[in-house]
Amino acid sequence: MFQRNFATMMIAGAVLLALPAFSQTEGPARMDVAVQASGSFVATTIQNGVNNSASDSGGVLGTYRYFFNTHSGVEVNYGYALNTQKYSSTSGATGVDTNTHEVSGAYVFRLPYRNVTPFALAGAGALVFNPKNLAAVSTQTRGSFVYGAGVDFRLTHGLFLRAEYRGFVYDAPTYSLQTLSGFDRVTHRAEPSVGFGYSF
Repeated sequence: MFQRNFATMMIAGAVLLALPAFSQTEGPARMDVAVQASGSFVATTIQNGVNNSASDSGGVLGTYRYFFNTHSGVEVNYGYALNTQKYSSTSGATGVDTNTHEVSGAYVFRLPYRNVTPFALAGAGALVFNPKNLAAVSTQTRGSFVYGAGVDFRLTHGLFLRAEYRGFVYDAPTYSLQTLSGFDRVTHRAEPSVGFGYSF
């Protein structure tokens, strides 16, 4: 009887000791952070004879992601870029130098492989257009639909290189200017980016 109980305790002890080893089996990371250099390319739109565009520019993008399981997660982002919003018609042209801040959140779907992880995302956010050195123009916030895709390339255990494309669909800013009143129009901003991140 003692030998049977002793053998049972030994087996149970061996199983309990093995559990931590099984739990340490490496899988896709649950969280990551990344910092990327980004570009900003805004489509030209025309409404009532007024063209709206923006100068091509560069910026920075920071991202935090949390994954619920192997494939599904969420991300939050902050981005910054400086460009010139341009409005032109037959009567003349106007340009507004603008600090643009983006804050967004999205659902992320990924397909993790050993050294490469492609992903796609969709969500919503806000673009804050803050005029630079122009007191008469108001800061304006526009809601935005966000979509994108990209690839993470694993460099070391935690470090990765991220190449990504994000697109924003939103109403172009008018800065509450009377001269631009009624010229709200849907436009598109393309934001390719590349940078480094760390998963944990």
